[in-house]
Amino acid sequence: MIKELFIDANRCIGCRACAEGCSECSGHGGQAMIHIDFLERSASVQSAPTVCMHCDEPACAAVCPADAIKVDANGVVLTAMTERCIGCANCALACPFGVPIVKAGIELMMKCDLCYDRTAVGLKPMCATVCPSGALFYGTREEVEDRRRARPLNDFAFGEQHVHTRNHLMVPAETEVMHVGSSGPTTRSRAEQHLEEALC
Repeated sequence: MIKELFIDANRCIGCRACAEGCSECSGHGGQAMIHIDFLERSASVQSAPTVCMHCDEPACAAVCPADAIKVDANGVVLTAMTERCIGCANCALACPFGVPIVKAGIELMMKCDLCYDRTAVGLKPMCATVCPSGALFYGTREEVEDRRRARPLNDFAFGEQHVHTRNHLMVPAETEVMHVGSSGPTTRSRAEQHLEEALC
């Protein structure tokens, strides 16, 4: 059975255990490859873990001029190869999920590689191992569907572009595709409305 990572933002408590655990993985040099986002911080305490979604057709790898980002046979998008990465940040700009980070000083892109050294030998990624609330769950689709009311989703729409991912986001059961960003008409500011009226 294929094991995958499932992200359930509704369960995230912002404790940062995932980031701390990630930073302790060998090969990370004390750097966390995962970060916690605080959503509408002025009005809510809701947080969400941000990890690489491991896209089927990763934009980060497609725009890398040094061919430093590779995808393994299991669909895991690996972090940039140290000897090839030139720190140009194309990957950070191209990623629709905002995952890659170019570390200043070492000019190297670093991101979640699904704890390749652990998952390759049957262990859970460090983030899922230490998450106390189950916001990060590593297992089979059948296991997660049996335990959660939400359903796993790995199809995202960014405008007209669809992105299919290896990792899953837990969403309400009726959601078929996650539309990211505004799908309706853009709301214009009052100044833009006045300018438009003046030009008519």
